[in-house]
Amino acid sequence: MKKQPEITEKTRQSFISVFCELYCQKPIEKITVQEIANKSGYNRSTFYQYFTDVYDLLSFVENDILGFIREKLKNTECADTKPRELLLLFEEKGAYLDALLGDYGNIRFIEKLKVEFFNNGQNYCFPRDNSAAPYLLEFQISTSFSLLRLWQRRQKDLPPDRLLSLIDMLFTSGISSVIKNC
Repeated sequence: MKKQPEITEKTRQSFISVFCELYCQKPIEKITVQEIANKSGYNRSTFYQYFTDVYDLLSFVENDILGFIREKLKNTECADTKPRELLLLFEEKGAYLDALLGDYGNIRFIEKLKVEFFNNGQNYCFPRDNSAAPYLLEFQISTSFSLLRLWQRRQKDLPPDRLLSLIDMLFTSGISSVIKNC
């Protein structure tokens, strides 16, 4: 008997959702296939029809996010990739990113995101022969991700446009300009 694609996808999504929920609460080493299966309402053998283990599931989630980013950026000019696109990603793939960028997430995934979004600084006007350029780029990217993670952890307590405005003001005018405007 052949499985129906809708049911297959619903089952896969159930495993992914439960995994992301658990990964927000504890490190991956503490998450078991049995726990994911139980919380999903399926048995372990069903889990193994989709994933080999929790690390395979994590890899699937990471690759899904990266594929989503590639697809979004395919229709965007490189120079147009800004914090707004990052924010939209947080809005559209929030549950995945809550898990991947949460307290138990993996720093390697953040590095992969940096590569996908910023492609080694090609989106910026830094002179290629400037030895400080990689440091400036890393500062801007890391700060943007940190602020987005904080926003996420604080349950998105600022409206998105206000957050983007704050990020822009911090980069263009510095912290002192933000303090003066408070």
